[in-house]
Amino acid sequence: MRHVTIKADTAFTKGRIDDRIYGSFVEHMGRVVYTGIYEPSHKTADENGFRGDVLQKVRQMGVTAVRYPGGNFVSNYDWRDGIGPVEKRPRKRDLAWKSIETNEVGLDEFMKWADAAEVAPIYAVNLGTKGIKEALAVLEYCNMETGTYYSNLRAANGHEKPYGIKTWCLGNEMDGDWQIGHKTAEEYGRIAYETGKAMKILDPSIELVACGSSMSTNPTFGDWEQTVLEHCYPCLDYISLHQYYGGQEKGTAEFLAQSLDMERYIETVLNICDYVRVKKKMSHKINICFDEWGVWSMSDVQVQKSVEDAPWQTAPAISEQIYTMEDALLFASMLMNFIKRADRVKIACQSLLTNISSCIMTEKDGGVWVQPVYYPFALMAQYAHGVTLDTRYTGDTYACSTFETVPCVDHVLVYDGQKHEVTAFFVNRMEESAEATVSLQGMEPEAVLKSIALFHEDKKATNQKEHGCVTPVELENVSCSGNEISVELAPLSFQMVQIRLK
Repeated sequence: MRHVTIKADTAFTKGRIDDRIYGSFVEHMGRVVYTGIYEPSHKTADENGFRGDVLQKVRQMGVTAVRYPGGNFVSNYDWRDGIGPVEKRPRKRDLAWKSIETNEVGLDEFMKWADAAEVAPIYAVNLGTKGIKEALAVLEYCNMETGTYYSNLRAANGHEKPYGIKTWCLGNEMDGDWQIGHKTAEEYGRIAYETGKAMKILDPSIELVACGSSMSTNPTFGDWEQTVLEHCYPCLDYISLHQYYGGQEKGTAEFLAQSLDMERYIETVLNICDYVRVKKKMSHKINICFDEWGVWSMSDVQVQKSVEDAPWQTAPAISEQIYTMEDALLFASMLMNFIKRADRVKIACQSLLTNISSCIMTEKDGGVWVQPVYYPFALMAQYAHGVTLDTRYTGDTYACSTFETVPCVDHVLVYDGQKHEVTAFFVNRMEESAEATVSLQGMEPEAVLKSIALFHEDKKATNQKEHGCVTPVELENVSCSGNEISVELAPLSFQMVQIRLK
């Protein structure tokens, strides 16, 4: 058995957790929208065509915010195609995923869905094939009181009151040469600044997110951030990061160590942000919106082949990845990274919500089921609120090809001062049990409120065939002595422990 010790003190905190880190992402890609969140013929569909069974899972998952409408899709999208009478909307070819977009669902429908799902919308504007005028038009449509052309158009379409969308993304992955309208850092920095400046003149209350790197391995990473920020810093509130991890074939130890790469990615971007802030003599700090993240289990070649083999279909089944228990552990560590840096990571969007690299899977004309990755998200969304505690870890580590020192147990602790509770989250990266001792300095545990774990004897177990194969269980595996709690962690497990303090 491995042994680790974690020390924490409520006097030393990292930052307050923004609930928007429990966000997700809906893109017009594959079956995310059509037969995902929207299927008018489904037996659970409401009057707007939204699947009620999916809405229920979204609420249970604890999703707080959803980014829309892309993704790669947005870079050749005209938002006007998705408003007005549905029967008059154009069918168009989406170049991002080589599919037919019916535009049956557009901006107004998404806002109805967001209201039903009880999530805050995050809207991305097209800076690939569009620009300043189009961004201003959609902002006016969404956020302005009636009395001008686009606000009156919204009212004419049945929505008198402004939507009041707070957070806006200035394009998507503009550093990637796969993007329609791909730009250099200089080109993007200029258009993003001019667009953002104009948008904040129209609505000073909004928050703006600029495109950072689409992955930490992109050859322009670092240089891209610095150049973009030097252009855009005055009008920005956030810079985006995207990251997906595969590599299951490298073995469990190597695969799970990738969350350390994510930590390094976050720290590097924050250092660049703060360097530019000092250089430009700006007072405000730019924080991180990690608006695409997740585990990737299919090769890019496989995804591309699925697109090329059956192009120009409506809502084709592409990239419908099936996640394992092992995948859920890396997924949990990735989300825990945002909690660890709660001081600067304020928004995050798990990608995607349904059917594609998703937590929630749907069957056309059938049922809904959830993947193992659903549960770490749901547990943290429900229980990780308050401030993140600054902790010190001692104990067993291991080495792999990418990192010399990988903690055997990943962890994060959250303190809720109002409820006087501490909640600890653990990922045991080892294929053997581990004992984690948490020393709460200046605090004394009174009772263990909950101890919930996710594990399975088969690390490659999925919920694909047996929908309840990998699910959380409540355990009595926590003991208290003085100011210490000890938790016995199952091999390759995710664990949550909630403690009430005296």
